[in-house]
Amino acid sequence: QVQLVESGGGLVQPGGSVRLSCAASGNIFSPNVMGWYRQVLGKPREWVGAITSTGSTNYADSVRGRFTISRDNAKDTVYLQMNSLKPEDTAVYYCYFKRGWDIREPRSYEYWGQGTQVTVSS
Repeated sequence: QVQLVESGGGLVQPGGSVRLSCAASGNIFSPNVMGWYRQVLGKPREWVGAITSTGSTNYADSVRGRFTISRDNAKDTVYLQMNSLKPEDTAVYYCYFKRGWDIREPRSYEYWGQGTQVTVSS
């Protein structure tokens, strides 16, 4: 089992920045991938991006160039730095964990956190 706890988020103005964190615990073995997806109530979840345990990253087209995923393996923590935020980035953001090397959008999610709300509004 793997447990994930997100933090960060909140209300931010358009054009602003925010950083989310996600701490993992439990049976964490490499290789693994940690990433983020987001969901707006009533809409399908949208994959945001992912990072391998060795630092390779991949992003959705909608966030590439604005969002950056990083991780601290010593702390088993992944970060999502979101810049140039737009109102359409408003969503609940979830981090996820999966075993292996594949950093493409997953077909399903093995483990995910409870989510943290990000609202982009003036």
